Amino acid sequence: MTTIEVRGLTKRYGSDLVVDDLSFSVEPGQVTGFLGPNGAGKSTTMKMIIGLAAPTRGSVTVGGRQYRDLPVPLTEVGALLDASAVHGARTAYNHLLALAVSNGLPKRRVGEVLARTGLEGVAGKRAGGFSLGMRQRLGIAATLLGDPRILIFDEPVNGLDPEGIRWIRDFMRSLAAEGRAVLVSSHLMSEMALTADHLVVIGRGRLIADMGMADLMHANGDGTVLVRTADPGSFAYHLTAAGGTVRDGLEGSLVVTGLSGEEIGKLAAYHGVPLSELTPQRASLEDAFMELTKDSVEYQGAVV
Repeated sequence: MTTIEVRGLTKRYGSDLVVDDLSFSVEPGQVTGFLGPNGAGKSTTMKMIIGLAAPTRGSVTVGGRQYRDLPVPLTEVGALLDASAVHGARTAYNHLLALAVSNGLPKRRVGEVLARTGLEGVAGKRAGGFSLGMRQRLGIAATLLGDPRILIFDEPVNGLDPEGIRWIRDFMRSLAAEGRAVLVSSHLMSEMALTADHLVVIGRGRLIADMGMADLMHANGDGTVLVRTADPGSFAYHLTAAGGTVRDGLEGSLVVTGLSGEEIGKLAAYHGVPLSELTPQRASLEDAFMELTKDSVEYQGAVV
């Protein structure tokens, strides 16, 4: 069952078109990365999903219903859009208890989510004294109070140290492994490459890509092969004749697309060309992201 359905979603603030006819789905059992340059409309879209902003046009449903029609939203959707949105004078326990009681949730859930997020030892401490990583954990604990099947996180790893980033990455993966739908935005491409199963990429409010991680990588740079040989000019001729596309790489190497490493190896053996290197290349998610969004960034600096 699709858990989040965004269809033709559009949002204007005055004359500014922030989200433009956006459509995508978020499925259960996977982490969906929500990517885009600054100002692309990611946060606004997330706010519309959970009813904090009203669409100018289009629709968004969670579990088949609009957010405002959910009887107890926390049992359906948990969202962390701002980890600082907590009363600093309250203890972690009392912050979660207030949320649980106000939403008609059992008090036992407070202890359960504190344990799951590793905050049991600081349950009696005031949230105002928490580090950024601890505030993020507290925010995540709040999203879990109602044991929802849908979870939404906006930039959950911003400002965290490597240990905190790894914890959140593993936690997102564990939530998806339980069959939950996880939608997470992040600017850290290296982290998304390790966390997300599926990617939705937007630019200037419009959809640019909606596909699995492997498909996106293959479509944007996967499949090239680095080749080194003593006579690159001659072998480049054979590669081109066999249907490959060849460009010059660093230090006399050849960068080949259109042929697999196995095909290149067989071609070299057939023509008696000794190879000193034959290495399939894997594009990074950052490379793919930059290629996809090159026409959608708000500001571009000159390379000097």
